[in-house]
Amino acid sequence: MGRGDLTNSQWARLAPLLPKGKKPGRPPVWTRRQLIDGIRWRTRTGAPWRDVPDRYEPWDRAYDLFRRWQRDGTWKCIFNQLQGQADAKDLITWGISVDSPVCRAHQHARRGGEKGDLQKESPGGIETEPDDHGLGRSRGA
Repeated sequence: MGRGDLTNSQWARLAPLLPKGKKPGRPPVWTRRQLIDGIRWRTRTGAPWRDVPDRYEPWDRAYDLFRRWQRDGTWKCIFNQLQGQADAKDLITWGISVDSPVCRAHQHARRGGEKGDLQKESPGGIETEPDDHGLGRSRGA
């Protein structure tokens, strides 16, 4: 078990929320726990997918699972279920803090660009940002 891997108690809470993946044929070689720990390692470190350590098995299997669940909304569903459980136990404080810092983005950070519309699929899968979210000067209220 790596330093940032799921503990047994964390896995016990997460496992029932995962979609049932029983397909006919050969049994899976890699456990979901290994793949999810590999996904968590990659997102925690920000390293390229190809640098996922061998203990999490082939990087492309972890990537495939990550993208498949991102596209079909599984990650969002798991998040919503965990958030609902935490809210039911009063573990979440729903306070609102409003601040107006100045954040500037580089000119290349703008949405789109010359070839921006050529991307086949949104990087976020089925969830996309609304058109009124974006970079630009605040209009104030």
